[in-house]
Formats: sequence, C-alpha cells, structure tokens
Amino acid sequence: MPERPAVTSSELGVLWLTYQQKTMILRMLEYFIARADDEKAAGIMKGLYGEAHPYAERMKEIFQEEGAAVPIGFTVQDVEQNAPKLYDNGFDIMFIRLMKEISMGMHALNITMVYREDLILLFKDLTAITQKYYALCSGYLLEKGILARPPYIAMPQSVEFAESTRYLSGNPIADLFHEKRTLNTVELAHIYHSIEANIIGKQLIMGFAQVAQEEEARSFFREGAKLAESIIEELRHVLQKSGVQSPESSVGNLTLSTDAPFSDKLMMYCISLFCSFSMGGNSLGTAFSLRNDLPAKMTVFMKDIFEYAHKGAKIMIRHGWMEEPLQLEKPE
Repeated sequence: MPERPAVTSSELGVLWLTYQQKTMILRMLEYFIARADDEKAAGIMKGLYGEAHPYAERMKEIFQEEGAAVPIGFTVQDVEQNAPKLYDNGFDIMFIRLMKEISMGMHALNITMVYREDLILLFKDLTAITQKYYALCSGYLLEKGILARPPYIAMPQSVEFAESTRYLSGNPIADLFHEKRTLNTVELAHIYHSIEANIIGKQLIMGFAQVAQEEEARSFFREGAKLAESIIEELRHVLQKSGVQSPESSVGNLTLSTDAPFSDKLMMYCISLFCSFSMGGNSLGTAFSLRNDLPAKMTVFMKDIFEYAHKGAKIMIRHGWMEEPLQLEKPE
C-alpha cells in the first residue's frame, strides 16, 4: 500500500483556520446549551456539538501525526458556562444558524485547497453536518415565528431582456434626469441577506460590549454596533425606495447581566470572523448587482469593515489574543 503523502502547506493552513473556528463554536455551544430553556433548541445544539466535536479532535490528531504544533484555538478557559443568560430566547439558534452559514462558505472554499483523500472526506463530512444543522436551525426559527422570510413578489409571466443601458441606472450624478429602476430579485436577495446578518451581528456585539473585561475591547464592540447599524439603515433605505419591507428581529434582546460568558479573546476572534464573512458577502453583492449605485455602496461598506477589522487585529495583538497561523521556515 502506498504511503500517505504528507500534509501540504495549503492543507495545513485550512486545517489551522478550521480548528480555530470549530473550537470557538464548540465553546460557545457549551454556554448556550447550559443556558438553554427550550428543549428543542437544546436538542439541536447538543446534536451539533456531538457531531462537530470529533472533527476538532481529528484535526488535532492530524497536526500531531504530521509533527506540527497543535493550535491552541479556544479552550475551557475561554468559556464560563455558569454565567447568567445574556440574550433572550431564540438568539442562540439564530446565532448558530449564522455560524453555519459562515461554515458552509468556509468549507466550500477549503475543500478546493486540500488534495489528500482523507482531508477531502473530512471537509465533505463537515459540509454535510453544516448543511444539516443550518436546515434544522432555519426550520426551528420559522416554526417559532422568529425568522422573517424575504418578501414575496408577483410571479413573472414572461422573460425580458434589457433594452437600454439605463437598466444600469443608479448613479445620482450620471442619471440626474432618469429615475433609478427598482431592484431586481438577485439584488434584493443580497441586500435582504446583508441586513439580516447585520441585525444578528449587531445584537451579538452589543452583548459583547456589555460583558467585555477590557475597556479597549468594550469600546471596539460599541464601535462595531454603530457600524452595523449604519449599514442596516443605508440598506433599509434602498429597500424602501423600491417599496420593500426590510427584515426585523424580535430576538436577541439583552438581559442585564454583566458577567462574561466568554473571554475577550474569544469575543474578539468571533467578531473578526464576522467581519471576514461580511466582506465576502458584500463582495458577492457587488459582483451580482447590475444597478451601478449598489456596488458603490457595498464598496464603501467593505472599506469601513476592513478598517474596523484592522483595528480589532491591533487590539488582539496588543493583548496577546492573536494566535499566529503556522509559518513557513525562513530561507537560509
């Protein structure tokens, strides 16, 4: 039997990233499970924990087998399961659903950067688990009336082709005498999704601001809540111009607790992950939006999010919270 090839640099990189993300979500699940008072929600989270945990352990084994340093990731020291409830009912599953959405994107990208058969299988398995629990979370939230569906429209009765470059209209200067067209369904989907994600992100980060130990972290989280709110308001205005109702959320209201369920290190990393996800989402929105004012808006959002994430990285470095990815050896 031929020897199994060693792990390549790209495989090492995606395993490292996945290990960070998986250990973070496992720690957060431990807290949410401990605080859950809805049996069905607890069952979903326990199922996810039970299926995801062995894969975190398998990744640790791969690092050891390859003679590589095992990442620290996030440990029991980064979670306080006995901390009081920080968010009201329903937010736990709403948050897990968004994390599974992030995971789906990560696994789809990561599987394109691995070559060894066992690693391809590992990411296929993780993708299947992620899709399974994304669907379970969505079903739960819809059943509880917590998750709002995007708006319905009259079904198109014919196929049409753009007859003029005015279809791209959206620049208020270039199109001074032409009214902007209404959104198409592709543009609406990306805008609606961005608002939905930013609402959950804002609720999450406001809770982090309430319980963070370091003042610098608290200030950073408050700034993030304001950034998310500005993006939400800007995109809501775009929807209103086309007569579309924007998504709202009835979950995630904060309790009065100031006891931190997570370490500042974990919370900072979580927001860093959300920033990366948001920049990726805005990139897709830019790519698939044909009305030329929309990519302009999303490009500004990406710039603001990048600058915010960069500020967070500096805070993490100053406090010793940023674990470095495994490095290449310097040439002799």
